[in-house]
Amino acid sequence: MTNLPQSFIDRTSHLLGDDYSRFALALESELPASIRLNPAKSIPTGEVGETVGWATQGYYLPSRPSFTFDPLFHAGAYYVQEAASMFLNRVINQYIHTPVRYLDLCAAPGGKSTDAIASLPAGSLVVSNEVVPNRAYILAENIIKWGSPYSIVSRNEAADFARLEAYFDVIAADVPCSGEGMFRKDPDAIAEWSPAGVTRCAERQRQILTDVWDALRPGGLLIYSTCTYNLEENEEMVLFLMKQFGATPLAVDTDPAWGIAPAFLPEVTAYRFMPHLTRGEGLFMAVLQKPGEPDESRRERLLSTVATSGKRNKKNASAQPAIPREWQQALANPDGYTFVNDNDTVTAIPHNYEADYKLLSRHLDLLHAGITIATAKGKDFIPHVALALSTALASDKTPRFEADLPTALAYLRRESIVLPPDQPRGYVLIAYRQFPLGWVKNLGNRANNLYPQEWRIRSGHTPDTPAELSIAHL
Repeated sequence: MTNLPQSFIDRTSHLLGDDYSRFALALESELPASIRLNPAKSIPTGEVGETVGWATQGYYLPSRPSFTFDPLFHAGAYYVQEAASMFLNRVINQYIHTPVRYLDLCAAPGGKSTDAIASLPAGSLVVSNEVVPNRAYILAENIIKWGSPYSIVSRNEAADFARLEAYFDVIAADVPCSGEGMFRKDPDAIAEWSPAGVTRCAERQRQILTDVWDALRPGGLLIYSTCTYNLEENEEMVLFLMKQFGATPLAVDTDPAWGIAPAFLPEVTAYRFMPHLTRGEGLFMAVLQKPGEPDESRRERLLSTVATSGKRNKKNASAQPAIPREWQQALANPDGYTFVNDNDTVTAIPHNYEADYKLLSRHLDLLHAGITIATAKGKDFIPHVALALSTALASDKTPRFEADLPTALAYLRRESIVLPPDQPRGYVLIAYRQFPLGWVKNLGNRANNLYPQEWRIRSGHTPDTPAELSIAHL
């Protein structure tokens, strides 16, 4: 990679010493393709690929197929993720064994959030946050496709979470960084890099961590990560957390065969993924524990302050149309949810997090929560794509059409499709290889495509070899 800035070469060669030549050579090699299966939706049925050692559901693929043209990708059957980032699964499996309230603070596009949803104990609530508007909508799309009812997407500054003192058991901060670990993947990251940019990133990271620290309960875990190599944004940031807040770094069990490097400073416990040592891109990750004993009382006081309704509706609640029982019954366990009708949008919230939803909707700008069931339009309710993609969908109670690949891709392009004459009129679930994709309204001579306009496949050209992974629906 001959276009690396000289200042980066100087700094990194000083950091790596004799290893720099191997590191530079690794940057010239091809980035391995890897995916992580969604264990709530899919199972391997053959040789998906070589397993990623530190990730339960991670696989290296023998080549990089055209994921855009694989309906299973759009169905949330798997997530395309760089392998080093899957180390989060290892951390969670070692340290978190009971349901938690988990915040992914800088979550877009959603890789680590979907990994957390899949890895955490059942019943955990995952709040995925992104402050940048366009990235926040991409995050919401990916969370909705992953299908967990125990997920919330917010669009807030880190400082906004200070209102939720001691609320979260775990906070993951994959902070904005100088992106040195993305050089092989993203040439723009090279052009944007500078030593001054490293300094700015480190200052911003310290501010983000300071702003969010009070939202972590005593004894809780902070999972800090970057995709960069320098000391300022990595080991020195861990030292900042140790000195400023008394945080204690924790060790994670690893296999020497994985090639994960230790921290570059002896007083820091952390994990470095370097492209010349591990099969993946650059990643730094540290796990730190907040001092103090776990104390539920502060969170309970927060939840107890929630009034009978969270965010006030713009319309009077009595003016909202009743939620038809048929849409409540679209869930496999409707009695496990509270159904909220907010401005003609019906949302299902797991009962045990109803107070949390009210609290979070009061203090945060929520883009998605639980399962969006349907939207009222006149006397009709139009089913939402989130219901189709939810792992809680009672698919046996919904008319369904199994599409072949050309029809599924036409649907995902939001083109008009025609269903066979034996399909019922009304709302029909479109699926591919048993994986739900979304809804149409079947009118007989045609079917109105209800796939979200902003999610559609924009390319009209279908490659000869779209992804055909050896996975099946649960």
